[in-house]
Amino acid sequence: MPVGTVGSVKGVYHRDLKEDIGAQIILGNTYHLYLRPGLDILRAAGGLHRFENWDRPILTDSGGYQVFSLSPIRKLTPEGCEFRSHIDGSRHVFTPENNVDTQRVIGADICMALDECCPGDATHDYAKKSLDLTKGWLERFAKRFRETEPLYGYQQTFFPIVQGCVYPDLRKEAAEHALQFEADGYAIGGLAVGEPTEKMYEMLDFTVPLLPKDRPRYLMGVGTPANILEGISRGVDMFDCVMPTRNGRNAMLFTWNGVMNLRNEKWKDDFSELDPAGASFVDHIYSKAYLRHLFAAQEMFAAMLASEHNLAFYLDLVRTARAHIRAGDFASWKDSVIPALSTRL
Repeated sequence: MPVGTVGSVKGVYHRDLKEDIGAQIILGNTYHLYLRPGLDILRAAGGLHRFENWDRPILTDSGGYQVFSLSPIRKLTPEGCEFRSHIDGSRHVFTPENNVDTQRVIGADICMALDECCPGDATHDYAKKSLDLTKGWLERFAKRFRETEPLYGYQQTFFPIVQGCVYPDLRKEAAEHALQFEADGYAIGGLAVGEPTEKMYEMLDFTVPLLPKDRPRYLMGVGTPANILEGISRGVDMFDCVMPTRNGRNAMLFTWNGVMNLRNEKWKDDFSELDPAGASFVDHIYSKAYLRHLFAAQEMFAAMLASEHNLAFYLDLVRTARAHIRAGDFASWKDSVIPALSTRL
């Protein structure tokens, strides 16, 4: 799922998201949209779909991770989380109840329950206290969600988030608690936040089997192409990450042959296609030399092209993975392509 934090996937036209990249769903973020443009504007616009003119599904993160990562001053209590805006320092409070109300105003098709995302290196004691907060918030979030109605004439749903840091006993406790709500899907949060990659895989090996096979299982905020294939192999169905666009804006391109830094001088006279095996028109119209020139000249077109290429690559990656799952050879295919995908060219 391409990430459109504040109502846009940075540097990419919606036309291209649909036609070239093939995105079926994009993300928005409750924290950022709540602060700017604000709920009054979103309500007056008729929700985020109409505001940004996107006629396919939207998922909104609750903003819990942003409170964790962006606010240097925050206070967590059973009531909710108090934080300061990263824009102007103003004080705000998220409770499970007003977080539901906010996501109703935004109008996302899939809303994420309010949670606390603790650091990947947290102690068991801290992680346990954090999980207790998340569980209490989830109960209130679910109650409020079921007591309220969508605002714009279509149904919304919500996913609980399974936290627990790197501790199997806490992951099990979180999953068992989340299953009580019989949700349409379940998210796995609190990974790729500082813990070693192998620890992330270990937690997926443990956690994914605890969640229903007939509901989407969503790994939040992950990751590299190799991370995604390893997640799929463990039973994950949904992913999001800012990496395709953020890295693209910084001249890092993901390809079927490996990762390229297009600021490197080695590409200055390489007039070959960006990615001969790529699925995007960008891959076959523009050369490595041309895109390197645009980055060297600090042209905004460089970031746009690189972002579109990376998003198209990621969507092609998961489409290809799906085809190999259906063909019955996903495991061998995954093992054969990961070395190339992880190579620095």
